[in-house]
Amino acid sequence: MLLSLDVGNTNVTIGMSNLGEPHGFIGEGRVETSPRDITDEALEALLRRLLELEDRPLEGIVQAVVMASVVPAWSAAVGELTARHGIPFLSASAETVPIPIRVDHPSEAGADRLVNAFAVGRLHGTPAIVVDLGTATTLDVVAADGAYVGGAIAAGVQLGLDALASRTALLPPIELAAPSRVIGTDTVSAMRSGAVIGHIGLVSELVHRTRMELAATSPDTSRIHVVLTGGLSNAPWAKEIRGIDTVDPLLTVRGLVLLHAQATSATASGARAAPNARPGAAEVQA
Repeated sequence: MLLSLDVGNTNVTIGMSNLGEPHGFIGEGRVETSPRDITDEALEALLRRLLELEDRPLEGIVQAVVMASVVPAWSAAVGELTARHGIPFLSASAETVPIPIRVDHPSEAGADRLVNAFAVGRLHGTPAIVVDLGTATTLDVVAADGAYVGGAIAAGVQLGLDALASRTALLPPIELAAPSRVIGTDTVSAMRSGAVIGHIGLVSELVHRTRMELAATSPDTSRIHVVLTGGLSNAPWAKEIRGIDTVDPLLTVRGLVLLHAQATSATASGARAAPNARPGAAEVQA
């Protein structure tokens, strides 16, 4: 089995698929990223529980791990765990995701954003815009030739609500939910209106303006495919975001499976998997 880990600031999305079958899943699940200072021993205990391994060796079930992570402690824990068990491990980065990266500082591009750019090209076509609704709301742009060319980052809708509660004296912590109307008649409904409907407007405007900028290099705007993904992409209110063509909640983990398949194929054939890799950089670590 190939284990795919999309480690975000709030949740970890776990994909399980048969090794060598890049378009199929055995299953998938989601757990909280907390604690962020996880150790490799704690991670192993978590995986054993999730995979129902009991006393079976981890390496007997998991033959490889591929990961995109924005949480350093989790990155380190996964690396240490796979090394301890001798499990081949691929970590997504600017050096291992095989697409051109045309931004000022490629090494600063988030691993999940690069995997999304790689995945959208393989699964939905280019040029494309990927909107990822998570702890942060990110928008990533892929040119017609498949290159990652940048995007935008905004606070996610829950993060906005949390900030209101933590940075004001009288606004309370509230649960994320779509309001029934824009005009709130109490504090909670007013906060939900501002956060949720405001976020719909924010994302819709970002998509619109990005489409116009991308049209300068891809004049046929009908070819620009806009994909919505992330933990909140299936929320009812997300359907009100304008300009979305496809909702693909598992875009990142699906991209990780495709990334692993391409990297291992390139390694087996002696080719380099990533055009951005430094000479001698290993695509897959045994």
